[in-house]
Amino acid sequence: MPVPSNTLRKALVAWLSAAALVHLLVSIVLTWAGPSGLLDGFLQTIDYAFWTDLPPRAAREQQVWWLAVFGATLQSYSLYMFALVRIGNRLKTPMAWGWLIAGIVIWAPQDMWMSLTAQLWLNLWIDGFALLTLLPPLFWLYSHDRRASRMC
Repeated sequence: MPVPSNTLRKALVAWLSAAALVHLLVSIVLTWAGPSGLLDGFLQTIDYAFWTDLPPRAAREQQVWWLAVFGATLQSYSLYMFALVRIGNRLKTPMAWGWLIAGIVIWAPQDMWMSLTAQLWLNLWIDGFALLTLLPPLFWLYSHDRRASRMC
């Protein structure tokens, strides 16, 4: 039995809201957990992409700094994502979903290319997971809200 489109819409909006909040949580961890050693395993995968041995201490410190800066940037992106999901849900406008799609379509190929050139396979898996879990709901919501706005 098919799921009614209103029920599916609510579920997809909840999914995207949760994804935005997970992005926020992860970004806070990236910003503040680097020096604690909590991210050492992840940082080590990056180390081996660029160094055959352990990197110099200054290189690791710079890497932790870049990760913190990226985390801080991702925090704002997470809030923008959450805001667009809320706006798209309230106004039922395809424009909000379209902007989220555009952001992902601009980000993903570049991030994946940079990861591929550095052979950072973990990052490619993370990017692929993000694409598979975010784009289908966004395209469905865009299409659904676009059809609904044409009927009015």
